[in-house]
Amino acid sequence: MKRRNFLQLAALTGLGSLNLPIVSAGSLESQTRAKTYDGSDEIKTDVCIIGGGLGGCAAALAVCRNGLRAIMTEETDWIGGQISQQGVPPDEHQWIETHGAPSSYRDYRTRVRDFYRRNYPLTPEARNKINLNPGNGSVSRICHEPHVSVAVLYEMLLPYLSNGQLQIFLGFKANTAQIQGDDVKSIAIRSIDEDKTINVLAKNFIDATECGDLLPITKTEYVTGTESKKETKELHASETKRPQNHQAFTVCFAMDYQDGIDNTIDKPTDYDRWKNYVPKLNPAWSGKLLDLSYSNPRDLKPKRLGFDPRGIDTPGMLNLFNYRRLIHKDNFTPGFYDGDITIVNWPQNDYMMGNLIDVSEADFKKTVEDAKNLSRSLFYWLQTEAPRADGGMGWKGLRLRGDVMGTVDGMAKYPYIRESRRIKAQFTVVEEHVGAENRKMVAGEKEGQKAFQFYDSVGVGYYHIDLHPSNQGDNYIDFGSLPFQIPLGALLPQRVNNLFPANKNIGTTHITNGCYRLHPVEWSIGEAVGLLIAYSTKNNVHPKQVRSNKNNLSAFQSFIQQQGIETAWRI
Repeated sequence: MKRRNFLQLAALTGLGSLNLPIVSAGSLESQTRAKTYDGSDEIKTDVCIIGGGLGGCAAALAVCRNGLRAIMTEETDWIGGQISQQGVPPDEHQWIETHGAPSSYRDYRTRVRDFYRRNYPLTPEARNKINLNPGNGSVSRICHEPHVSVAVLYEMLLPYLSNGQLQIFLGFKANTAQIQGDDVKSIAIRSIDEDKTINVLAKNFIDATECGDLLPITKTEYVTGTESKKETKELHASETKRPQNHQAFTVCFAMDYQDGIDNTIDKPTDYDRWKNYVPKLNPAWSGKLLDLSYSNPRDLKPKRLGFDPRGIDTPGMLNLFNYRRLIHKDNFTPGFYDGDITIVNWPQNDYMMGNLIDVSEADFKKTVEDAKNLSRSLFYWLQTEAPRADGGMGWKGLRLRGDVMGTVDGMAKYPYIRESRRIKAQFTVVEEHVGAENRKMVAGEKEGQKAFQFYDSVGVGYYHIDLHPSNQGDNYIDFGSLPFQIPLGALLPQRVNNLFPANKNIGTTHITNGCYRLHPVEWSIGEAVGLLIAYSTKNNVHPKQVRSNKNNLSAFQSFIQQQGIETAWRI
């Protein structure tokens, strides 16, 4: 596979250009060599970040702008995690344009809009919109392309890549760890596509992976799946403990529509299986999975959905094509786009038949491939059998857009994973802290109007508690939450001293993961962890002493507030 160094990569990923190709795994190999002149396979740094998703990128920005050196790895060839390689436009709360997230996350959003204004032929009306939404998708105020996410994230990280503070290893994942007592000494990272292993020695390590990959490697205590109601006292918890019970994951894909053109793909080999598949859930699913009806998450009653790739809405129905639309052609000069481009991350391609946590690599790959087959079958069903308002069936003009996802097969580079291993933390967020109904039950009608106020808050976030159907038969668990804080205690393992979570692997439960797993919250977690390491290093205090010492905690919260972190809500 052809190699490119970072300067080539920066030029190609859209920093002032529209040329946004796929980059090859290991494309920063030249930087690796620059730091290992003797040809050794060992590198020393201040912070080792495993995982290049939003939490990993935010952590890298935080440690680097505070003078530390960092290495960040990424299993795929795109940084950005759920917003890029997984193809999921940002799920955000209604106050996001003004507050409720770190200033650096809002800076990311501003840069996305500026990227479109700088590089794309927008209409005058779209260009002058302060809160430009490139896709006008209904799921987000800023639906945009994965390529643009990659470009903007590199733009933010570029100064530190240029001066050598930061190195990024694409196509690498953690392999083994060296541990001494309660400290991690090094992580061996191994390339995906060639036999190359590098040992990274660091003072602090951050697990920003999608599944909490470092936790078993470093012997950090963790939990998985569903806790029992007896354990957590949560109103919506399961009656029984089920460690292998996880939310569905999704292999997303992009598509557009060419009216009058037959783009029908070959019938997938297991199409008949998926066409007739009825999820076995309790309470029961609405019917067949490949259908325009699904179980309404709020009450689990059958709900009808609309689908028209021309963008035409059916009164009273959500048009799925418009839901996660990345590009709305009306925002651009006439003729620039043939049609709109959308992402398919729907109930119909939620994969709830298998688990990705604590399984062998072979089983992981096999399950992901089966999920890809589900997504291919859904696409073929949309092309050939989906019911139309005019009485016809199927939309032959639908076209897979693998170029949008940076793949040949049209599917996302990595599955959208909603649930990870979770550290056994110094503090665990449970439903009574953030769930609207449970909060009122324990705090009373008046006090229950707000989420629990954490004395050690290092960020804020909001999303309703949204659990998708699980691999062991749970239907949707979806209910209201309250604007919440991120407690520092949930970011600190009970025992291990220098490993910190920066993704969905923090101290939450199966239930509260449902509101702490979205884009701006993941960013907030990563930035808080990066700032914790920076503050501890600068002041020569142990990270755990920041929380345990009142004066340290107060000084740390002041430090992060000065760097644009909101620790309390303004509503």
